[in-house]
Amino acid sequence: MPEEYQSCENIIRYFANKFRNYYEMEDLMQVGRIGLENAKRNYQENHNTKFSTFAYLYIKGEILRYIRDSHLVKRSASYEKINHTAEKAREHLRQRLMREPTKEEVAVFCEVDVGLLEEAEMASQFVRSLDYVLNEDEEGKEIRLYDQVAYIEKGYQEDILDLKQALGELSEEEQRFIRYRFYEDKTQQEISELLGVNQVKVSRQENKILEKLKQQL
Repeated sequence: MPEEYQSCENIIRYFANKFRNYYEMEDLMQVGRIGLENAKRNYQENHNTKFSTFAYLYIKGEILRYIRDSHLVKRSASYEKINHTAEKAREHLRQRLMREPTKEEVAVFCEVDVGLLEEAEMASQFVRSLDYVLNEDEEGKEIRLYDQVAYIEKGYQEDILDLKQALGELSEEEQRFIRYRFYEDKTQQEISELLGVNQVKVSRQENKILEKLKQQL
C-alpha cells in the first residue's frame, strides 16, 4: 500500500493547487494529509476498492471543510485593484472599439500580464460563488454555497480522478488551452483570435494535447 500512499500525495497536491491563490499551500497540504490519515484509519482491504479511490473523498472533504470553516476566502488587495482597473479599461475599450474587448486587449491596456488578469478575475468569481445564497433553512437562516460545498462530487469515479491527475501534469499553456476549449466551450476560431495564432495551429495543438492525455490514461 505505500505506493498508493504516494499517489495520494498527488491527490492532495491537486486539491491544494486549486486553492493556492486563496490559502497558504503548506496549510492546504497539511489539511489534505489529515484527510489521508482519516482514510488510513477507516480503510479495510475487503472493501474491494483501491485505497487511493477510497482516500480521494476523505482528502477532498477535509480540504473543503477547511475552506468552509474559514468562512471567507482571502483575497489579495492587488487582485481587487487589478479587477477595478480592468473594468474601467473594458468600458473605455468598448467605446473605442465598438465591441467587447478581448482579455489580451484589456491586459495590454492595463499593462499587466494576461495570466495575472485571469487570476484576479478567478479570485473574484470564487468569492462571489462561495457567498451565493442558495436557500433558507426552516429557521430562516441563509444557506450559502460554502455550506454545501463539501457535498459536491460525491459520485466519484476512478477514471475521472485519473483524468484530473493527467490534466494537472500538463503545462500551464496546455491547461489554459483545455480551459478555453472544453470548460469555456470556445471554438477553435475564437481561441486562435485570443492567442493570436492561426486556426490550423490551434487545431494541431488540440490534437497534440488530446493525444498526450490519451497516452497518459
